Amino acid sequence: MKRLFTILVAVLLTTGIFAQSPEKMSYQAVIRNSNNALMANTQIGMEINIRQGSPTGTIVYTETQTPTTNANGLVNIEFGGGAGFNAIDWANNLFFIETKTATTAPLTAYTITGTSQLLSVPYALYAKTAGSTNGTSGHYVGELYGGGVVFWVDHTGQHGLIVSMVNLSTNEAWSNIANTAISTTNDWDGASNTIAIIGQSGHTSSAAKLCADYTNADYGTGIYNDWYLPSIAELNHVWNNFYEVQKALTNDENASTTTLARTYYWSSSENTINTSASAWGFSFGFGNTYYDYKTSAYYVRAVRAF
Repeated sequence: MKRLFTILVAVLLTTGIFAQSPEKMSYQAVIRNSNNALMANTQIGMEINIRQGSPTGTIVYTETQTPTTNANGLVNIEFGGGAGFNAIDWANNLFFIETKTATTAPLTAYTITGTSQLLSVPYALYAKTAGSTNGTSGHYVGELYGGGVVFWVDHTGQHGLIVSMVNLSTNEAWSNIANTAISTTNDWDGASNTIAIIGQSGHTSSAAKLCADYTNADYGTGIYNDWYLPSIAELNHVWNNFYEVQKALTNDENASTTTLARTYYWSSSENTINTSASAWGFSFGFGNTYYDYKTSAYYVRAVRAF
């Protein structure tokens, strides 16, 4: 029997939490077979476990689902509605998400297993066990935090977006695949866009892959590996706070970091006018959006959410 595997997963901690009970998290993965072909429009079985302390630590929560992948082989689920989820003490110890996937009936013979650390716990969940303020103030734009510089925060001051402290490239194409539309036209969800770009059949290189593969050096604010290529609206937020970001990068007293260049940066958003051939970028020289062919080469800067 052919062994199946996923090439990329992402736990979206900032957009999958709901105000009402039960609270949930979102999970995405691109499913491929051993021939590197996408498992498109296929029902699969999934077991989701949360382990405490280490990748092999005690399972403190588990649930099973049978979702169906989309045309790009992407599966998108929400988990956390079962008994015991609300009892997890998120403030006590590290936590890891373990996923097991089955692709053949009865969808319980799991052949794909992956584990990754939950590097940031959703504030709505953390607050239930650590207190809503935990004795700390909110984060702010221009703060050196989470491996980079904060360039946007929400109304709680506890969630936001961080831009990397270095350029990942000064000459990278949007993707090696030039004329395929993959519906990354949304303006705000760079994390999902990144997964879709990398999940294309025949994909080998892209601005999105640079970001997904990136692990930042320790600039005194922690090491993280959950970066992605920002959407066009996320890049626009960087521009809206250009003063604070540039000031932080200029005054960080670290010779290995780089300020934002006055040039063009790729976003992960396809151009809605010519989706298959072109994508949106942003100029930090003129402060405006633009679009160009996906094979064009521009600067790349990664972002992450907290």
